[in-house]
Parts: sequence; structure tokens; C-alpha cells
Amino acid sequence: MSKAPRNRQARQSGPRRGQAARPQKPATGGRPQQVSAPSGGKAGEIRQGVRRVVVDEDNEGQRLDNFLLAQLRGVPKSIIYRVIRKGEVRVNKGRVKPDTRLKAGDEVRIPPVTRKEKPEQVAPGSRVQGVMENAIVFENEHMLVVNKPSGIAVHGGSGLSFGLIEVLRSARPGTRFLELVHRLDRDTSGLVMVAKKRSALRYLQDELRHKRIRKHYHALVAGDWPDDVSRVEQPLLRYEMPNGERRVRVDEAGKASLTTFRCLSAFGGYSLVEASPVTGRTHQIRVHALWAGHPIAGDDKYMDDVSLKAFRAAGGQRLMLHARALEFSLPVTGEPVRLEAAYDDAFQQFLDRLALRRNSNR
Repeated sequence: MSKAPRNRQARQSGPRRGQAARPQKPATGGRPQQVSAPSGGKAGEIRQGVRRVVVDEDNEGQRLDNFLLAQLRGVPKSIIYRVIRKGEVRVNKGRVKPDTRLKAGDEVRIPPVTRKEKPEQVAPGSRVQGVMENAIVFENEHMLVVNKPSGIAVHGGSGLSFGLIEVLRSARPGTRFLELVHRLDRDTSGLVMVAKKRSALRYLQDELRHKRIRKHYHALVAGDWPDDVSRVEQPLLRYEMPNGERRVRVDEAGKASLTTFRCLSAFGGYSLVEASPVTGRTHQIRVHALWAGHPIAGDDKYMDDVSLKAFRAAGGQRLMLHARALEFSLPVTGEPVRLEAAYDDAFQQFLDRLALRRNSNR
């Protein structure tokens, strides 16, 4: 698998005495360009000078405000909208509105702005970078798909220094664009799509909105899954616990949600099911399985304490939910693809123990 070459930026320096400043060549629109040295800002702030960025084909059709948010990461939205309103942002030397759609070849003048200097982040080590690169199950010039390990968030934040997307960006410093197409819970393993071009991101997210991408999860649930429960169509409502933790429950005030279920194997006390979410709500499979009376094994949010303790005593180590398969059409070509992701050792070993116990009891 080949990697994109690193982007090498020319070192910027001011003119010597007696010399005129050389006009800067407009940068090409992609990842935010850091071409101006900090100047005149307060402690903890960085002031960037005027920049002129040429919109490339991958950013064609993007709204101006969204383009600037990507170019000026860390700058508050209020400032971005203010400089647009005041006419300090120009496209092809003309005043524009926030919803102006950009075209390839447009030159965007970005005025001087001040942003807060971000504290130095802990960089993902080479070991975790290698783990994530080895977890890639599919890649082409437009996208890649990763079999995300359980326990790794898809992105940093909420006390986490980094997640899957930050690790991939660190492992591929020369790649101009890497963005998550969708998300998985931290403790859920399995397939995650990542776009390598903005056009691919737009295409895949549009496919998700129109329910043309099919996701299939495997879940080990408590109890014997009933044959007559093949779909759960219950509205889901997000709420906060007193400690600020976010949870989800079935509630008539919630959003319409649908998950189909199919029992794959019964182990006596546990069942392996395939769960296919038609909608994409937070914790949808976990809460729909709970509503059906069969919480997912290892779920410390929705499984009762007695059942969770029994699962741990039997050697269970993780949430037994895995994004097993994806069915979708590739960006640009439209070629249909089906991808499958193997279980990790902890998931597979627990299933093996259950199968061994079941067979010995026959």
C-alpha cells in the first residue's frame, strides 16, 4: 500500500533591508495552510497574515463559511462570519456571502486573524500508528475502511488525546484530507469509513442519509433471542445522567428508529445475533436489544449489574458488539462493494468458550 508523499512547505522569511517583499503565490485549497509566522499577538495567541488560497477540485461546491472553518481551525465561528460580513474575505477580489458556493480555481482572500495557540497535544506513538495501519481492510484513492479495535475512540476529545482519525493523520502526514464518514462507539469494534477526498465524504454521507449504505453488526446478547423478534421499531431519546453521562432510552418523545435482528447462533444463556440498523441513532442497537429483553453482553451502560458480573466471571472482557459488514457503492465508479471484518481475539475467544460449553452439554 503506497502512501502519499509528505507536503514540504517552503520556509517563509521577510525581505532584507533595501529589498522589496516578494508577492506570495496563492496556496492551493486543502488542509489549513500555516504560512505566516506569529506576530503581534498576546501570549497564547497566534496572528496569521493575509493569505490567498486557490480552491482545488476537491473543494468545488463547498460553502465559503465551511471552507474558512477548515482553513482557520481554532478561530471562533463568530469571527469568521464577522470578517465575511465586513467584506474582508474576497473571492476573485469580490465581496461574497457565507453561503457562496466555491468553484475550482477561485482565489479566496483570507484576512489577518488571531487564534488561540493550541496546547501541545500528545502525538500517537509509532506502535498505535502501526496497529491502525494494519487494521485497514480496504483502500483506494478516494477512501479507506478500518477494522477499528474495541477501546479506541474514533476521534479525540472528552479527556482523550487522540482517536482513530488523529492516529491515521499522524501516520500519514502527507495526506491532505482525512475525515470520518460516520462513527462507532468507543467500545464497539469493526468497520469505519474514512474519506480521503472531500468529494468522497459528501458522496458517502449522502448515501448514508438516503439509506443506501447497509451496515450489519454482530452482537452477543444475554438470553435466548426469540424467533418472532425480527425488528424493533421504537423511538429513541437521548438524555443526561446526573453525572453528565449521556444515555439513550425508548421514549415516545424520541426520534423514530428501526433495527432488524436475526439470530445466528444460540449458546444457552447467550445468543449471537445480526443487527442491522436502518436508522442511525446513538446507541441504537444497544437500546433496542435492551428493549427486546436481551441486553448486549458486556454493556456497562445498559446491562443490569448481576448479568454484567456473570459475564465478567465467565471471562468476558469487552462490549460484545462488532460492526461486521458494510455494503455500499464506491465513490466515482459506483462499483458495489461488500466488506467484512474479523472479530478480535477477545470476541472470538469468548464465542469459542461458549461453543465448547454448548457442545459438551449435548
